[in-house]
Amino acid sequence: MTAGSTNGVNGSKALSHPLGPLSGDEIVHASSLVKGAWPEKVDLYFRVITLREPAKAELVPYLTAERAGQPTPSIDRRAFVVYYFRGTDKLHEAVVNLTTKTVERNVRLGLFTHPNSDGDEIIAVEKALLAHPDVQAEIAKLKLPEGTVLVADPWIYGSDGLKDGKFFDDKRVMQCFLYMRDPNNSSEPDSCHYSFPLPISPVINPATLELVRIDILPTGHDEKITPVQPWKSVPPNEYIPEAQPSLRTDLKPLHVIQPEGASFTVTPFSEMGKLIRWQKWDFKVGFNQREGMVLYDVHYDERPLFYRLSLSDMCIPYADPRTPYHRKAAFDLGDAGAGIMANNLGLGCDCLGSIYYISGVLADGQGQATPMPNVICVHEQDAGILWKHTNYRTNRAVVVRNRELVLQTILTVSNYEYILAFIFNTAGDLTYEARATGILSTSPVDLSLAKTPHPFGTVVHPGVLAAFHQHFFSLRIDPMISGHGNTIQYDEAHPLPVDPNLNPHGVGYIVKPTRIFTSGGFETAPQHNRTFKITNLSVRNPVNDSPVGYKIMIPPMQPILASPSSFHYKRAEFADKALYVTKHIDGELYAGGLYTNQSRGGDGVRTWAARSDDLSGGDPVVWVQFGINHVPRTEDFPVMPMEMIKVMLRPVNFFERNPAGDVPESRQGVNRSVLVGGDGKGVGELEEGVEGVTLGGEGERLKECCGGHGGV
Repeated sequence: MTAGSTNGVNGSKALSHPLGPLSGDEIVHASSLVKGAWPEKVDLYFRVITLREPAKAELVPYLTAERAGQPTPSIDRRAFVVYYFRGTDKLHEAVVNLTTKTVERNVRLGLFTHPNSDGDEIIAVEKALLAHPDVQAEIAKLKLPEGTVLVADPWIYGSDGLKDGKFFDDKRVMQCFLYMRDPNNSSEPDSCHYSFPLPISPVINPATLELVRIDILPTGHDEKITPVQPWKSVPPNEYIPEAQPSLRTDLKPLHVIQPEGASFTVTPFSEMGKLIRWQKWDFKVGFNQREGMVLYDVHYDERPLFYRLSLSDMCIPYADPRTPYHRKAAFDLGDAGAGIMANNLGLGCDCLGSIYYISGVLADGQGQATPMPNVICVHEQDAGILWKHTNYRTNRAVVVRNRELVLQTILTVSNYEYILAFIFNTAGDLTYEARATGILSTSPVDLSLAKTPHPFGTVVHPGVLAAFHQHFFSLRIDPMISGHGNTIQYDEAHPLPVDPNLNPHGVGYIVKPTRIFTSGGFETAPQHNRTFKITNLSVRNPVNDSPVGYKIMIPPMQPILASPSSFHYKRAEFADKALYVTKHIDGELYAGGLYTNQSRGGDGVRTWAARSDDLSGGDPVVWVQFGINHVPRTEDFPVMPMEMIKVMLRPVNFFERNPAGDVPESRQGVNRSVLVGGDGKGVGELEEGVEGVTLGGEGERLKECCGGHGGV
């Protein structure tokens, strides 16, 4: 059997697999079956059409047989579908059996349940609000320069539980923040409009495009609202290269080349799914609307490690308590989707070296297939030294470089970018890395307050306030370390009391293990070096008889600062603990719950952990939280240098010895490094004119995006 076309549409005799992302044909098939359940005149607006993964009890025997080369059991393909009656708030959820061509479930959802938004809706909201006469009347009070171009950022409204006249936030609405381009260069579409925030914030019903109300924003240090005043001129602050006074000319090219090609292989396991093999690792890669990149069936040297890995959720709660900012909290995966926000990655820009691109296909509002080219780049990189030892007696040094395999995707969520990657190395480590960059979401502040510290943010430009906020990520780990039936424990280091016999000098300490028997939430306790481990008690290390395992290396994180009584806290069910452990239940995939748009809590990992499920049956799921408390700096504007944070999964007594002992040592004859003098010029340069190399993949367009404005 052969793989279908690169966008998953009209593939012939396509490979099928229970974990394969939906193809374009399957998306169209699913939407057609749902449309067929209603009269022809009913216009449906689809929000999600994605793979409904099989139950774990079904899938584990399938994967076991597949790996053993045995016949696999038959598993029906299903799609999960969320849709509206267009122009209404009538939200429905359906499960479609693509194998039997039937709609197995089709229900209308109740109050306070709202799905993700999409690009078409956001554009329609922006267009409608800027054309509304009431909004135009407020804008007129600003007396903006002639020819000014306005820009709107529609935000998910959030929740506060308050009624305002006839309005209650059970209806799905959007809070829209207004900006303008540099009025002296309004024809520049890439002008940094966040340098020009305006104090007018319309609230729009995105289903009907009706104006709910217009909020006037506070611009001082408190809740006080002043009438809209004529705008006062401020300078621009641009990030695009052609707007800079000058660009550096002394940064010389750095080429990443692999003259013999890359060390990994990529083959299809389904029409849209990829199987990657690299340095004893093998795993399946999927891509969906909500999570973006998902890894399945991860093995090292034929030993099972992880059943499923994904970024489960994100939340960015803002700290400004003034209305309407008190509702400002972005759930980027649930409110929009990592898949639908994924960038078309550029060769030589987003990924360097010998690159393989993985593309996806998602559904649009009409239920048609939308190709998503180049959403994941796969490449190798050198990450410094993995291990080294010099025998001082012989002066012989053995050095092994840390070669890594990177799977990277990049999301643009309105103003912010998130660079997300799974990183593998030759020592059995698996790292999840998140980098935050992009542009701060800004608000107006009185020019007279520029030099006065603001209680809720940082003034980053005249008239521009960047509010304090936190970024929380939740990594979902469904483990199978040396097989299913894993346990979770944490180890702590505690000092031994001074004892005249055992510890007379007071230097001893012990490591105490504690097994987690019941679902719950846990902190990292760095004062005790608390280290969480996933172990398999039935498989022992032959050297020391310890259970084989992987430890979870979690960076320090300040939990959510919002009060437990707040909707920020109630909604972000994962942001209060560094780690949650729950019992596996099919469908519990998202730490913030299935529907985060204007959610109110009660559905998410905190709620699931509170069941106090017995974990002795050996089917735990681990939810690892990590994040950043972003206190903005002037250096973060007009575009933020990336801030990086990582979670590492590292073997503990899983191998009998260093698994990277068989990696060839680093040699100059292979690496071909070049000596340079004090002037930076090389002595014996490598070949000139070597450019980045693409290994192909299904990307429809490999764009060169770095040239034109002095890029390196």
